[in-house]
Amino acid sequence: MPTQFPSVTLLVTHYNRSQSLERLLQAFQKQEIVFGDIVVSDDGSKSEQVVRLKELAANYNFRLVSAPQNKGLGNNINKGQDAVKTAYTLYVQEDFDPFAGYAVHLSNALTIMEERPDVDIARFYAYFKYPYLKPYKFGFSEMVFKIWYPGYKKFHVYSDHPHLRRSTYFEKFGRYAEGLKGDRTEFMMNLSFIKKKGKAVFYEDYKKLFDQVNSSDEPSTMTRSDLRQSNNPLVVLARALYRNVKHTWEVLF
Repeated sequence: MPTQFPSVTLLVTHYNRSQSLERLLQAFQKQEIVFGDIVVSDDGSKSEQVVRLKELAANYNFRLVSAPQNKGLGNNINKGQDAVKTAYTLYVQEDFDPFAGYAVHLSNALTIMEERPDVDIARFYAYFKYPYLKPYKFGFSEMVFKIWYPGYKKFHVYSDHPHLRRSTYFEKFGRYAEGLKGDRTEFMMNLSFIKKKGKAVFYEDYKKLFDQVNSSDEPSTMTRSDLRQSNNPLVVLARALYRNVKHTWEVLF
């Protein structure tokens, strides 16, 4: 029996990866998760991709928000969010797939946000476990940020990874910065989230709800410098110290 989420719009940002998008939509369809609406925001994909997007829109009944040219992650999220009409937005980039049983966790996150007007987002995925968590319920914990807590990972309260948020999000935190690289766009929103005292809950078993799939046919479109990805211990230490000082300055000033 389908699980209905009439107050939630699935917002997917897309760029030249229509196979990944179709796999994501199929995953929700197979689990019989039904949203109040689905919006796909495309960032100026190639013409053949746009043709495929229009075919998928007819098959999966989503609204396609197009762009004449690539304008970056910030613009793509902004115009996609502008199109949302429901009270809540489930934001997912096209290379993530929900694991079986996801509907239960989405329902639990929605329950928390309806019970707790102070909670701005519920996070479902991360690359690492947030270091300062206060257990709440349903496997979710409140994320606790204090500027004096050690380590740079404390700054990553907000993330572009899959999360549920209120569709009034821009009213509190502002729009995404445009004209910047994707990582910087994300962190600028993170700074806004911290400075405006945003509150988030984090699913502690953070790799069990979504799978990030970057196939050889459709690899990630995000690129990072070698220094940012190096596992050399000295580079890792220097990077951690630099980030902690830099981010502290950005939050305070």
